[in-house]
Amino acid sequence: MIPLRDDNPTTLRPIVTVVLIAAASLVFLWQTTLSDKAIEAVVFAFGVTPATLIGGAALPPGLQRIPPALTVLTSMFLHGGWMHLIGNLLYLWIFGNNVEDSMGHARFVLFYILCGAAAALFQALPDTGSTMPMIGASGAISGVLGAYLLLYPHARVLVLIPLGFYSRLIYLPAMFVLGFWFVLQLVSSALAPAGAGGVAFGAHIGGFLAGIALIPFFKRRGVRLFAPGHRHG
Repeated sequence: MIPLRDDNPTTLRPIVTVVLIAAASLVFLWQTTLSDKAIEAVVFAFGVTPATLIGGAALPPGLQRIPPALTVLTSMFLHGGWMHLIGNLLYLWIFGNNVEDSMGHARFVLFYILCGAAAALFQALPDTGSTMPMIGASGAISGVLGAYLLLYPHARVLVLIPLGFYSRLIYLPAMFVLGFWFVLQLVSSALAPAGAGGVAFGAHIGGFLAGIALIPFFKRRGVRLFAPGHRHG
């Protein structure tokens, strides 16, 4: 299922959400101007590599541009292709504005970074010797999804369900949409071959759990968890 929008209004303008979307988009447009060799160098220099972040290894001198700890941040703005970028930013656009609304702009920035860092560690810790770099905002965005689930489980989300030549649009509760997404990450992680590249399902799981753990401390005092859904006539 592909989420398209929710029915959850906000009171704050989602300034941080929009800036994050714009920044990731601009960085990706810059990536498209690079040669394949230059892109590979950028990914190794600014992506999160477990062996350098945790394992004590070092990149070749020509690739080491920033301290390994900073790659946790820079990796969130790199993407491996148009579908990678669009998928991540679609979820951030739909769910990020409400999470930002629940805590305010400054807290949302810190929350987003912490979820991204937790996601990177969750993916890296099982194999600290891995030299495969990780890029993408999906770990941080997974934290946004986890927070949304606790904040607005009854909000309705319009999803597109492709059924071969037939597709259906339907509103579903956020708890079902996001719960299904999380179960899919768990199953995919369990079935993924050890040490294989591709989607970092561990980062998705780690970011989601971090969002759930952090939202009680980041939301504004008057914001309730498990808010009831809106009434519709």
